[in-house]
Amino acid sequence: MSLFVETLGFGIFTGCVVALGAVGFSVQFGISNVLNVAYGTFLTLAAYLGYVLNVEHVNLWLSVVVVGLVIAVVSVAFNRLLPAQLMRRGAGFVATLIATVWAGIGLLYLIIVIAGPSAYTYQVDNGSTHTFAGFVLTTNQLIIIVGAVVVMVAYHLLLTRTQLGKAMRATSVNPVVARSCGIPVTRVIDAAWFISGLLCGMAGVVLAATTTTFGSTLGTTFLIYMIAAAVLGGIGQPYGAMIGGLVVGLSTQLVGAYSSPSYEDVAAFVILTAMLLIRPQGLLGSAATSGRRLAGG
Repeated sequence: MSLFVETLGFGIFTGCVVALGAVGFSVQFGISNVLNVAYGTFLTLAAYLGYVLNVEHVNLWLSVVVVGLVIAVVSVAFNRLLPAQLMRRGAGFVATLIATVWAGIGLLYLIIVIAGPSAYTYQVDNGSTHTFAGFVLTTNQLIIIVGAVVVMVAYHLLLTRTQLGKAMRATSVNPVVARSCGIPVTRVIDAAWFISGLLCGMAGVVLAATTTTFGSTLGTTFLIYMIAAAVLGGIGQPYGAMIGGLVVGLSTQLVGAYSSPSYEDVAAFVILTAMLLIRPQGLLGSAATSGRRLAGG
């Protein structure tokens, strides 16, 4: 029983990190209808940038914010240079998807050329170990859980209480009508990619900092988890991605604890495959099948 409770605690932690990345993956799709597979490479880039700051003894939480902002800018630039240009020229969904795949591969190889194939480890003090109700978590893990919840609440308030949030939801439903109503659709899409990149960068640093070692496969591995979470909740549905992240995090950790950690990736694949077979639109319905709506109340 103690193993189950301890695993549950670490599963919640993992789920919060996965949810952070999954929401970022979903938000830009919900607005721009681009399935950005290069997102995994952005995660890897964030991990390496965070490592550079870690070597310079920059505070971890400051690194999370700084790298998040850098990846946010990279994300906006990437959209303007590739997906937006392709769509402006009439490229379809599949062509744009393939372009993001190849762009991600190219950027990943560039990272490997610069950083090398070696594995790296963050030098981080995880703080004290806290035990309560059977859960065993470090201070850093607790901070990450609380931070992820704060970010999710902030995103909810952005969608429901701000003009930008209303513009994002209107653009998600129908960009043509939104533009005719005076909404600056291009800037709204930029904002979506900025938020997506911000969450991606933050998740990348947190993943690398809480993993024993990381390398060039970090983003690819965890992109599987995040896609599984996004599909489970409904592609393009940020609230669904939050729920999906927790489910995937808990499921993979329980599988790893009671069988082998090597089966955690398999668990994510099983969740992804089962959801596609049973309910491909996800728990909350995909953005594509629900009028590309961003839920917000």
